[in-house]
Amino acid sequence: MPKRIQSDFILIFTISVSLFGSFTTLMLALNPSLAQENLLWRKPLIGSLFTLICILGIIAAFFPKKCSGAFHLPKTEKPTISEAGTPKSNKCSIPLKGHHPNCTRFSAHVIQVGKRVFCTACTGLLLGALIVLVGTVLYFFGGWDIGQFGFSAVLIGQVGIVLGFIQFKFEGYARLILNAFFVFAAFLTLVGVDRLAENVFIDLYLVVLIVFWLFTRILISQWDHWRICHTCKLTCELKERESANISGVARR
Repeated sequence: MPKRIQSDFILIFTISVSLFGSFTTLMLALNPSLAQENLLWRKPLIGSLFTLICILGIIAAFFPKKCSGAFHLPKTEKPTISEAGTPKSNKCSIPLKGHHPNCTRFSAHVIQVGKRVFCTACTGLLLGALIVLVGTVLYFFGGWDIGQFGFSAVLIGQVGIVLGFIQFKFEGYARLILNAFFVFAAFLTLVGVDRLAENVFIDLYLVVLIVFWLFTRILISQWDHWRICHTCKLTCELKERESANISGVARR
């Protein structure tokens, strides 16, 4: 199967599964289990697992290239032009800012604070994870009760998950806020369903589903990066220079 077709199939499949997961989550919230299991160790277990996910997410925000390498679509490189004018498929060494190519087409992916450039997605996910860590401690370990807002929390959470999937259509600080809200939305969903169902197996299902939502979010972001480069009609001097260097090495 060609890599591009394989990539599209994986992306469509993960999005479909994620949306189906959102649908089942809403159904669980509307029809919580009648056989509630108010086990003393349920909240500490789920809280510990979710805390681990947040910590891993914080680490990933500081090392995005290494972590995203574990979740990637099969890639097709965009052809570049060699010295002889023959199309070649080579990776280009383009300077990075905020771990994105220093290119105007990626300007929506970064924000500048003073002289430093930050990735909006990673910064948003980092802020969201830090906020959610506090909420996790309060709810799962501190006895915080959300009362009758269980279904509202789930509904708002699912809106946040969907917005997280389409955050690539926004720019700058709006993208940052949506990424932060994506993490908080996952927390709201888990807390809301836990409050309504009080069932450890349903909670574990939500934890796995949240990891899959994050996986889907990563694949959508990688697809967006591929789309930006492969629809670019501009001639990149850095691409040509890198391609010429590779061609020179090959002739030697």
